[in-house]
Amino acid sequence: MDSNDFHLKQSPYSDPGAVPADLPADPRELATLVRNLLIHREEGGHFGYAMPEERRREDAEARYVSEILRILRERSRAPLTEHRELGERFAGTCRDFALLICAFLRATGTPARVRCGFATYFEDGSSPVTHGDHWVTEYRLPDGGWRLADAQVADGTHDVPFDPLDVPRDQFLVAGAAWQACRAGDADPDAFGVPLPTGTLQGLWFVRGNVVRDLAALGGVEVLPWDAWGLAAKEEPEVTADDLALLDAVAAATAVPVTPATSTTSAVSTTSTVSAEAIRRLCADPRLTVPAEITSHTTYLGVRQVRLPESLRG
Repeated sequence: MDSNDFHLKQSPYSDPGAVPADLPADPRELATLVRNLLIHREEGGHFGYAMPEERRREDAEARYVSEILRILRERSRAPLTEHRELGERFAGTCRDFALLICAFLRATGTPARVRCGFATYFEDGSSPVTHGDHWVTEYRLPDGGWRLADAQVADGTHDVPFDPLDVPRDQFLVAGAAWQACRAGDADPDAFGVPLPTGTLQGLWFVRGNVVRDLAALGGVEVLPWDAWGLAAKEEPEVTADDLALLDAVAAATAVPVTPATSTTSAVSTTSTVSAEAIRRLCADPRLTVPAEITSHTTYLGVRQVRLPESLRG
């Protein structure tokens, strides 16, 4: 299958089922639409909204776009394209923003894929983590280049110094690029992670997990951010030299060169260096393949073993 055809095809996770007939095709309009449908479960205070605790704990456990849309329709009978109050939105995570706009882009004819990595633009200086765990969407331009889009910051309420439909690659590092920087000694692994109410998760082991999750997403298995299996679940002392070599190969296949922005050139419109054949080959390695059962380290609901239907595995 041609790479663009693959990225136009819905995955079992992104498949929305029936989509609104008036869904816009323009990526910018889609980003605005997604921002109107979702609220990040940790940004209630940002909007002055008292997030119901049940939604904060449970909404983001929805694995599939069809499930997200079901919840949205239960909360309001209004069309998805109409304005929603905060209480009518789905309380998800960055992964849900990325997956929903990816689904809508695919549904309206734009090749797209979800990317897992690390962003610099949410940090406030209060944490040693300067590159926070984050998910965005990569979409293909008509000229063949690829850009990063972050629907979570598409409404202008987050103060970011760039176009949300043109996220600079030095401000969002795909996981493979972060891995390469850490392995080369160009970045401190403890700068990568996520501050949580239960404590900060950081370090090379965390970067490793995102490398595996990003590969899975490129292969059409857009898991939850806290899902782990294979090399994403292995304890650090047990990681072998062969494992590191495999992760280096994944990083080489999935990373995109970081080009700082200038006043005259975009930092992010780039031809894809991601080889569909390499992704398929790497996903077939048993240390990377999404298995029948994964471990889900949920933030609020504890650690759970989740059995995935066969159609939802790598």
